Amino acid sequence: MSPTEIAELRHTVGQLKRCVGALRSQYGDVTAVRRVAIDVDRLDVDVADLEEINPQAQARRADEVIYVPDAKSDEAAWMGAQDEGLGFHSRPRTR
Repeated sequence: MSPTEIAELRHTVGQLKRCVGALRSQYGDVTAVRRVAIDVDRLDVDVADLEEINPQAQARRADEVIYVPDAKSDEAAWMGAQDEGLGFHSRPRTR
C-alpha cells in the first residue's frame, strides 16, 4: 500500500472510532457495541502493522523456494504422535 492509501485507511479507522463513540452514547455499553469497538480497535492495530511492513521484502519472501527432501524420514521422530484429524490410521504410532 502506498503512504496515501495507509493515510486514508487511518482516517477511515478514525471515523469508525467516532461512530463507535456515537453508538456508545446512544445504546450504552451493550455487548454489540463492545464487540464493534473491539473490532475497530483490532483494525487500528492491523493498520499499524501494515505501516511497518516493507512490501518489497514480503514479495521476495513469497518467491522463496523451500526445499523439502523426498527421502524417507526418521520414523522414530514420529513415535508417540497421534493421527488425529487425518481420517485414517496407516500404522500404529504409539507403543
